[in-house]
Amino acid sequence: MLTRLVIVLVGILLFLVESEFAMFSPLQWNNSTYYLIPRFLILYLIFLAIYYSRKKAMIYGLIFGLCFDVFYINIIGLYTVLYPAICFIAAWFVKRVEAHLLFTTFLSLGLLAILEVVLYEFFYIIQFTTMALQPFLIYRLAPTLIANFLFLIMLAWAFKYCISARVFQRA
Repeated sequence: MLTRLVIVLVGILLFLVESEFAMFSPLQWNNSTYYLIPRFLILYLIFLAIYYSRKKAMIYGLIFGLCFDVFYINIIGLYTVLYPAICFIAAWFVKRVEAHLLFTTFLSLGLLAILEVVLYEFFYIIQFTTMALQPFLIYRLAPTLIANFLFLIMLAWAFKYCISARVFQRA
């Protein structure tokens, strides 16, 4: 019971912490502006989908995606659809390949890149952003992937341990 609560509380904490880390963005370096978008929650949900349960990760993704839509972007449905879809894709890949931590880390970064590109394309279509594709790739996608990779290096083992502890307790 306690570990199930810990899994949910970690998700809530990451949801709240993302906005705090977003305060560090944008960064000025060499007369260029780089945008670091923290995506801690979706990385955690990917780990949930891989090491715990695809169904529960998709449910958490639906709930947190709806909260993200309501609190941050006011376009209901965007993150509500994308978070569970990313969780589903992660679980689908791991059914075909072993869930090694190194593979999981790079799969998470790949899915994060897909999420960012889909969000960029959606916002570009509705003219919420006017940034061209090349500046997006250089000034937003690359720094976002690097920052979230560093986050994964620091906390991937903790995610896996937290989630696996719940799985072992259930077994």
